[in-house]
Parts: sequence; C-alpha cells; structure tokens
Amino acid sequence: MSTYKQFGESDISGGIKNKVGDFSIDWFPTHPFLTALVSIFLNVLIAITGILPSAFITVGTVGILGFRLGLVILIIGEAIGAMVSFILYRKGVHKLSTYPDIKKFDNKLLRRLKSTGGAEAFFIVILLRVLPFVPSGLVTLTAAISKMNFLHFSIASTIGKIPALYIEAFTVFQVLNLKTEWKLGFIISVLLIIILYLLWKSLIGKK
Repeated sequence: MSTYKQFGESDISGGIKNKVGDFSIDWFPTHPFLTALVSIFLNVLIAITGILPSAFITVGTVGILGFRLGLVILIIGEAIGAMVSFILYRKGVHKLSTYPDIKKFDNKLLRRLKSTGGAEAFFIVILLRVLPFVPSGLVTLTAAISKMNFLHFSIASTIGKIPALYIEAFTVFQVLNLKTEWKLGFIISVLLIIILYLLWKSLIGKK
C-alpha cells in the first residue's frame, strides 16, 4: 500500500476524508496536505477581500481533516490572513473605503484601540476578536492605524480568534456526522434565522 493511500484513507484526528455520512465534499481536495494549503489560502483571501463566506471553508477543512487537525489549520489560516491584512492596511494598500460605514460604526473599544498601544491594545484586540458583533476586518483596520506593533497584533488576534473557531469547527464536525434528515433540518433552520435577521435589519434600517 502506498504512502499516499495510507495517509489519505487514515482517520486523521477523527477525519472522514471527503465524506461525512452521506454529505459529500466535492469542492475540496481529498489529500490532507492539499486540503490544508487550500484552506489556508482561502482564509487569507477572505481576510484580504472579505467577499467569500468562511463557513464553507470550515466545512471543507473539518470534513476532510477532522476536528482537531482541521481546527489547527483554520487557526493558522485565520492568523496568516489577519497578519497579511494588517500589513496591507498599514502600508496603505487597503484604504479606509474598504469599510464605507466605518464612521457609522461607533464602538468605544475601537476608538480606544485607535489611540493606544502596548499591553492595553493587546488585550483590546483579544476582546474585540471574541466579540461577535464587531467586524473582523474593522478590528484589523483599526489596529493597523493605531500605535500597535505587528507582533503584538498577530499574537492577540490569533488568541482572540481561537474561541470562535473552536465553536464553529466543533459545530460543523457534529453537524456533518448527523443523519441526512437532521442535516437538512439544521440547514433549513440556519437559513430561516439568516432570512429573519436580514428582514429585521432591513426594517431597522428603514426607521
């Protein structure tokens, strides 16, 4: 048996290759090493552009690599993506126009981060990463135009991302192992929640 076959067919940290139950993951490479590279690349792309949803990356990564290894790869991808974005913002490659509503997004922690540095900025970034209602790119942008240095931002950003990534990866892993009817029910429920949220946001915006 070849090394590739042994590696590809083994249970990698609880992984299930390109199928979990009857859920097929056809749009991700099945080789673990390629899966890791694609996952990291897509996470960096999302961090820079913000045009792709990250959920499908989590599904592909965890579905093939399993929960533990998949989580590690997701953390690496998120960390590199944040660091690349930070550098681009600081060098002026990304402009403030990336977030046209930045002035409308009033947050005390963001204002504080913009004018501080050192240990205080470090812990503010961790807190902002943990908070679900503050856009990730906005935190990176604010840190980039603050007095915070690259190393402190990289460490704080990665630490702050771990709780959310853990919950997301664990949830996806559990859902992928559900029976088909439960998966469909879960997907429909999520779609309904998203639709209701968008409707609520639209109604609030009209007031």
